[in-house]
Amino acid sequence: MTSSSFWHGRRVFLSGHTGFKGSWLALWLSYLGARTTGYALPAPTVPNLYELAAVGDRLTSVLGDINDLDHLSAAMKAAEPEVVFHLAAQALVREGYAHPAATFATNVMGTVNVLEAVRRVPSVKSVIVVTSDKCYRDQPSEGGCRETDALGGQDPYSASKAAAELVSLAYRSSFFEDNARIVTVRAGNVIGGGDFARDRLLPDIVRAVEHRAELEIRYPDAIRPWQFVLEPLRGYLELAERASSNEAGVAGAWNFGPDEAGAQTVREVVRGFVDACAPYQPPEIHFGASRPQYDEAMLLKLDTAKARAQLGWRPLVDFNATLAMTAEWYRAYFERSDMCAVSERQLERYLDNVGQCGALSGRGIA
Repeated sequence: MTSSSFWHGRRVFLSGHTGFKGSWLALWLSYLGARTTGYALPAPTVPNLYELAAVGDRLTSVLGDINDLDHLSAAMKAAEPEVVFHLAAQALVREGYAHPAATFATNVMGTVNVLEAVRRVPSVKSVIVVTSDKCYRDQPSEGGCRETDALGGQDPYSASKAAAELVSLAYRSSFFEDNARIVTVRAGNVIGGGDFARDRLLPDIVRAVEHRAELEIRYPDAIRPWQFVLEPLRGYLELAERASSNEAGVAGAWNFGPDEAGAQTVREVVRGFVDACAPYQPPEIHFGASRPQYDEAMLLKLDTAKARAQLGWRPLVDFNATLAMTAEWYRAYFERSDMCAVSERQLERYLDNVGQCGALSGRGIA
């Protein structure tokens, strides 16, 4: 279990700290007392969690492009981190189709640049490279994709994440066997308060509510492994701690996903989230045809047996609680609440639950 004593005063370098997951991780690291330096482009949306939760007050923020190796290296050298989390990425499938070259540049060469920068900073003990559940070549077997399954990807985004995995493997084998531990992590669809990205399901619903606009759902029968944003982040922190302590068997790839009940159709997620957002609702939702406009898998599922067996990690927030906590955050946003305080309360509630090793259910999270 993640140790506050390990993280207190620990120097951390976090790429992508202005993004959705990066902002939540920065808040968590601040809570643990880490000395974090963030490196990223400005927040990609307006509004965004980074500004709403005053994340910039919790770390040293360096604005820069992950493709600028010299600037990235200088920032990492100045920070002298012991732990590096690499979250900076182009994270949208449809954006990958629209801008494939930029997607490969950011997701593949961006990963190369981070690992090149790490090579120049001897203080680094562990590196967590965040990829995606879409890095696998084939649709899952009955139990879901395993870390040993073949990598691939039929679209630019998915292929770029598979390539980032191969880059990490090559650097780990070639340069880091006796130095920093290189770990890659693959998570299913992550949801939670503060995500405002385009072409993501719940943010699209939030915008429809906010602007009183109708909403069309493209692939209502697609099945995804939905999980609360803090769940995989707990795994990332645990892996970084163990890798920094030179624990055997940590370097490599790890899946993080929900329980069986978390694998739900888009249609069920929409209905559950809209109900949880009451009284706030979009005017009308139209469910379109299930055939994808692009070549995108209709079923994604991860096997998390490795994380459960070797880390003792398991999901602590069930599907209903995930929707309820996410809706709670956005209801507070609609009501112009102090989103810094709201975000802190959700983090503290989750951490209380981690300490008790109990599960948060949708029946009792208020």
